[in-house]
Amino acid sequence: MESKKQTAKTAFLLLCLVVLIIAVVFIVKKYTPSKETMELTKYYPVDTGKIMLVMQDEVYEEQGLYKDGMVYVDINTIQKYFNHRFYWDANENILIYTTPNEIIKTEVGSKYYYINKSKTNVDYQIVKTDGEKTYVAIDYVKLYTNLEYKIYKNPNRIVFRYKWNEKYSYSEIKKEAALRTKDSIKSPILYTLEPGEKVYYTPVAKDETIDSAFAKVITKDGIVGYIKVNRISDKKTKMLKNDYKEVAYPHITKDYKINMVWHQVTNQDANEGILNLLNNTKGVTTVSPTWFALTDSKGNISSLASERYVQRAHNAGVEVWALCNDFDSQNVNMVELLSYTSRRERLINELIANAIKYNLDGINIDFERITNDAGEHFIEFIRELSVKCRSNGVILSVDNYAPGYTAQYDRKEQGEVVDYVITMAYDEHTSGSKESGSVASISFVDNAIQKTLEEVPADRTIIGVPFYTRLWKETKEGDETKISSQAYGMVQAQNVLSDYQVQPKWDEKTKQYYGQFEKDGAVYKMWLEEDESIEEKMKLIDKAKVAGVAGWKLGLEKPSVWNVIVKYVN
Repeated sequence: MESKKQTAKTAFLLLCLVVLIIAVVFIVKKYTPSKETMELTKYYPVDTGKIMLVMQDEVYEEQGLYKDGMVYVDINTIQKYFNHRFYWDANENILIYTTPNEIIKTEVGSKYYYINKSKTNVDYQIVKTDGEKTYVAIDYVKLYTNLEYKIYKNPNRIVFRYKWNEKYSYSEIKKEAALRTKDSIKSPILYTLEPGEKVYYTPVAKDETIDSAFAKVITKDGIVGYIKVNRISDKKTKMLKNDYKEVAYPHITKDYKINMVWHQVTNQDANEGILNLLNNTKGVTTVSPTWFALTDSKGNISSLASERYVQRAHNAGVEVWALCNDFDSQNVNMVELLSYTSRRERLINELIANAIKYNLDGINIDFERITNDAGEHFIEFIRELSVKCRSNGVILSVDNYAPGYTAQYDRKEQGEVVDYVITMAYDEHTSGSKESGSVASISFVDNAIQKTLEEVPADRTIIGVPFYTRLWKETKEGDETKISSQAYGMVQAQNVLSDYQVQPKWDEKTKQYYGQFEKDGAVYKMWLEEDESIEEKMKLIDKAKVAGVAGWKLGLEKPSVWNVIVKYVN
């Protein structure tokens, strides 16, 4: 009996020992780091003829081309990350880059490029295409871009540094550390890092959760992995800087406040009335006659320009910035026009030739039909036109809608390359509006000014104000209200209300006089523009310290309104 008890006790002890051994083995296995390694070429598979792109602190989802020792990056990536001024004409297969004084061009497969008309050779193809994608040699991009990079092998990868004047975070290795594929000591080792080496922190995806014992980092040669935090120093930050000098765009500006007015010219006879119209103004520095209009999608324009008009304006001490519009929607497709380099060139040459011929002081671009798909072509046209204007001493101004759903006009880039950006702070309600309302309430104007100044320097911003208003007609048709409107100049608008014996009342919300009346079952409403409403707008313009004001249009204003404007622009 005693023997049986002893045997059972021994068996139990042996069982406990086995369990203990298993537990120890399990614990040791669980907490012992794996020594398994993974080849970088397996971790980062790169196709033949391709190269991995490392965008400073993260690996890019697409690869570049690697041909004959040269790295090529697709044009969309170049524009997004490195330099937005590279422009690709997919119609004529031309790559263009503009500087303040140069238009630089090259074509697919070429080993040379033109700076204006001067030819320069390189020892590599500058542009390659692969299917529908266009790639540009990174050495060529670097000629005009603040960009640094280094190429590494096995796998082929290029590490870019381009986030200048931004802070980055890093740590130093305190003692030998393994860089692993995952945030686990059981994951394969990619690299063994030595004390003193640096690792840089890489962005963590929103849906990624990392073990607190690990940090996600990238090495100087572009390998992303995970490292134990007890092996690295505390996080440090530093500003990324170099000695690169960005090219600054010079501008042709005036040393006085601009008091501009647009002059709508529909025929040659209208040119003859300029002196009479100007005689009714006060303090006007600039007139912008609507002389030029696009006539087709090939780059041709019509002209109502007059040497006599310019001479008369100059004799009166007034500059002439002739306007070009895009209002012919039947014959002009803006994408078709602006996406072809040859067509942009024709249009630019036409405008510059007219500026020289008629001794114009400036050109005012008023393209109001730019859609999202025309946006990048429009801004390239503006860049190229600015080069030609600058070299000929012609002021370039561009008209813009009040900021809203018009990002395609790229006001920020306009603010860099053109001389004056003009915001038309009116048309809050237009002929197509579904409700009656002011053409330019005070809050609308204020918002237009503030939003513009977020993107454009104040000293090159001009704010447009209306010399007109709308008479709204609201007619009940069943349960619906039909709305229509008609534009009136200041004097005519006041006469309409007077004819119906309406005494308009000041509306504090819009900072305008408001009047309404009924006729034949319809309700008529009007928010007036006159001296007091214009003064409220001028106060905002003066407070913003912008370059000046522009009025639409000459002849619609009351003569007394100039006494108001000149108080703030002189």
